[in-house]
Amino acid sequence: MILQVFQALTFKYGVLRLSELGDRLKQAREEKNISLDDLQAMTKIQKRYLLGIEEGNYSMIPGKFYVRAFIKQYAEAVNLDPDMIFEEFKNEVPSTYNEDLPEQLSRVKTHKELPKSASKFLDMLPKLLIVVVIVIIAIVFWLWRQNATDSNQGGDTNTVENENEYTNNIENTTSTDEENESVEKEQENTTAEEETELEPEKPVQTLSVKEVKGNTTTYELTGTDKFELEVIAKGRTWVGIKNGKGKSFFGAEIAEGESEVSDFTAESEITVRVGNVPGTDLKVNGELLKFEDTKTTPQNITIIYSKE
Repeated sequence: MILQVFQALTFKYGVLRLSELGDRLKQAREEKNISLDDLQAMTKIQKRYLLGIEEGNYSMIPGKFYVRAFIKQYAEAVNLDPDMIFEEFKNEVPSTYNEDLPEQLSRVKTHKELPKSASKFLDMLPKLLIVVVIVIIAIVFWLWRQNATDSNQGGDTNTVENENEYTNNIENTTSTDEENESVEKEQENTTAEEETELEPEKPVQTLSVKEVKGNTTTYELTGTDKFELEVIAKGRTWVGIKNGKGKSFFGAEIAEGESEVSDFTAESEITVRVGNVPGTDLKVNGELLKFEDTKTTPQNITIIYSKE
């Protein structure tokens, strides 16, 4: 109990103290001959925050959530298991809750979610429009064919009349036959030029929810030949991105109003760790991803990309 009170006072008032966790991390860093400048470049965490972790001075870091996030990145950079570190030093590492986020982040209003029935209707709307367009084209094509048939029948009537005229006037037979053949050829050429095949419709991008489990939501991306992700910070947030094999592409704090764009077309799966869900927007190929749960923070967003 006394130790917990001392740690709470230390976190609140920024009193410098000896830190077993900081010593452990610093020792691992020095064993690998990594300087603080090198570590800053590797983790994208400011040098003063890294130094604060080594000294146990967590008060200089903006919130308990970021303390845990920065310690995790530090440990991964020096090849230490973050879960083992948190377990071994659980009395030293501050716990994190939703209320631990910075005040300005917690005040960000969440978006109103559309009813699921309305959301499903909006998803189906592009497909319905495509069906309507195809039906209209089919009707126009049928009407054109009817007109073409009527024209051909009219041509046949003219031929009969020309044949009767040929019988009555032998001298004009040759010229009449040539004129009829010319008319028929022109009609055939016109029909061949006007008939066109309908081009197949291009696939429409679909981003749908596949599974919701705890603080992890899995989406499936189909109907597109590219996978571009844009992270937009409506408020200060921390975001980490890894692929399905655990390779890290990005992990850093994004300031309010800034954004990060990455191309993951070569990946079949990525997981985005969002530290501040209400203050973060994710766009996939320009389409806004709708969070199934807008209150849980932090949250994992997994996107499975099925290429066409």
